Amino acid sequence: MSAETPVQSVGTFARLRLRFRDWRGTRPFWAGLFTLLGGVPIAYFPYATLKLGNMSLAMATTAGAGSLIIGVLLVTLGLTMWFQQATRIFAGVAAIILALVSLVVSNIGGFIVGFLLSMLGGALAISWAPGQGPAADADAGQQDAEKGPSGESATGTAPEGAAGEPGAPGGHGVPGGPGEPYRSQNPGYGGGTTDRMPEGVWADESNGGYRVG
Repeated sequence: MSAETPVQSVGTFARLRLRFRDWRGTRPFWAGLFTLLGGVPIAYFPYATLKLGNMSLAMATTAGAGSLIIGVLLVTLGLTMWFQQATRIFAGVAAIILALVSLVVSNIGGFIVGFLLSMLGGALAISWAPGQGPAADADAGQQDAEKGPSGESATGTAPEGAAGEPGAPGGHGVPGGPGEPYRSQNPGYGGGTTDRMPEGVWADESNGGYRVG
């Protein structure tokens, strides 16, 4: 039994469900669905005829054409949110405006139902943003790793001076440095200095200090 057997045994319904989930995750699905559903009652109620027993109740008004236009536009905006994600902000703002207009034009926004659904769909469309895939997350992690620790200095350490130069660690070229006592005891060292240290005091070259005997 190979590792590919569970994948091959997945039924058609499961494959379609997974494919639909992937399609839904790449677009403002719920925003488009609520906007589309909000346009249905706004366009339907002005042309609906309700029957209460033997009595027929028609809710058609002079604003029936406006209600139909608003309902069709909301359905179109819902489909636009699904298939044109780049225009989701425009579609969301338009859906909110049409929902507000329907309060006056279409029987209080399709008896409040269409108004609420359209407002919710427009708000979701404006707030939706595409997510980053696994590849983008891996690239971001690699760039952070290449930057190194945040406390690392951008400049290197200062170069040390050569031995014998002013400021060098050896100190032989600096007046009064560790090499000065040795030069005072050896007139031929470092230009023939004839000054001598007091008796019993000499330089300790191992630690760069003075030691009193």
